[in-house]
Amino acid sequence: MSSPPVSRDIGVLRAGWGYASISDKIADLVLTRPVRWPWLLAFFGTLAGTVGFVGAMGYLFARGPGIWGIDIPVAWGFAIANFVWWIGIGHAGTFISAILLLLRQKWRTSINRFAEAMTLFAAGMAGLFPILHLGRPWFFYWIAPYPNHMNVWPNWRSPLVWDFFAIGTYIIVSFLFWYMGLLPDLATLRDRAHTRFKQVAFGLAALGWRGEARQWARHQSAYLLLAGIATPLVVSVHSVVSLDFAIGNTPGYHSTIFPPYFVAGALFSGFAMVLTLAIPLRRAFGLEDFITPVHLDHAAKVLLATGLVVAYGYACEIFTSFYSGDEFEIAMTLDRFGGAYAPFYWMMMTCNVLVPQILWFRRFRRNVPLLFVLSLLVNLGMWTERVIIVVQSTHRDFMPSAWGLFIPTAWDWVFLLGSICTFVWLFLVFIRLLPVISISEMRELVRESAEEGQ
Repeated sequence: MSSPPVSRDIGVLRAGWGYASISDKIADLVLTRPVRWPWLLAFFGTLAGTVGFVGAMGYLFARGPGIWGIDIPVAWGFAIANFVWWIGIGHAGTFISAILLLLRQKWRTSINRFAEAMTLFAAGMAGLFPILHLGRPWFFYWIAPYPNHMNVWPNWRSPLVWDFFAIGTYIIVSFLFWYMGLLPDLATLRDRAHTRFKQVAFGLAALGWRGEARQWARHQSAYLLLAGIATPLVVSVHSVVSLDFAIGNTPGYHSTIFPPYFVAGALFSGFAMVLTLAIPLRRAFGLEDFITPVHLDHAAKVLLATGLVVAYGYACEIFTSFYSGDEFEIAMTLDRFGGAYAPFYWMMMTCNVLVPQILWFRRFRRNVPLLFVLSLLVNLGMWTERVIIVVQSTHRDFMPSAWGLFIPTAWDWVFLLGSICTFVWLFLVFIRLLPVISISEMRELVRESAEEGQ
């Protein structure tokens, strides 16, 4: 009888790990690892922010969106900028899980699980903001087609309806894909749990998984099928969001480069958030053997590539505005350079174009603290980009009599910071309740690495 395989160092997995030790390491993070004070501190801190976010929503429902700084001509403000920012962050998880799975990239294995969770939480935050912005959010279901005696149908030419279907489809497929991958791991937790409550809870969630050959065959087929369905969604969802703007006749909006520009920006911000989460996660839970410098290096390369596409989009915007000869487009571009929102614009250019250029050098891509700071800067830069698109493009319309400034109120900042706290709080809960790395896929990686060494 041959001995179980032991991993060799293949860059994306360190040497010396076997089936049992991999399972013990990841499962123990959920089942036996004691709760420590740094996690508790972060948990209660973000919980306070989440409670504030919920309270702010209650106040919004009572008083209406007038508590924000929005007005004519800037009628969207931070709420829609936050929506576009969050839905962009949600793209990296599906890209890592679906596209890299179809491309058989081994480096996805250690990061796909928490990246998928990040996608779900970010998409949830994104879906909230258009609803909160409706004015009467309790009627949000009116944008869905449903049988009613008045025979009233949604306005299919409204971007709200497009967002409803795009985001709804994205969340459903992302959840199914995430849950499908979780099934074998839930069964592992069920079998290792020491309390009856956990055995029953994980057993119910595992849907009777026994690890039979027939179950594995069907699981792999369904997993690949969902990956095939999710892959075009990476492109389609943010393209739909970009069309919310591109169909408008507002200077700075109606540009054909918006769909690819938005998709690249989404992956850019999404991978930045993956690094923001992965770097403290590997340090806090001792996962350096699974999330190695190779993972960070590959993610940084994707960050550099998508950042270059985003920079190309910025250049195209400037070129087309002047090349078109449209005086309103030119005025809008000059206003970005030196107008009221110029600090946001130059911060965007610094964080999204200049700073990522250090990633051309390998020693910077492998410098973990530097990479963490850079990922935070990119997240900040991408948020300012959304603010520039939503706010700066609309604050000066065709007529000077319609010009106006958007000045965010304290409630605008409360909603932004509250959504970030809620996102982090959900992630903290996730890493204590479910395997943060896929156990079954890591076992497979152990076998593949052992076979490579033979």
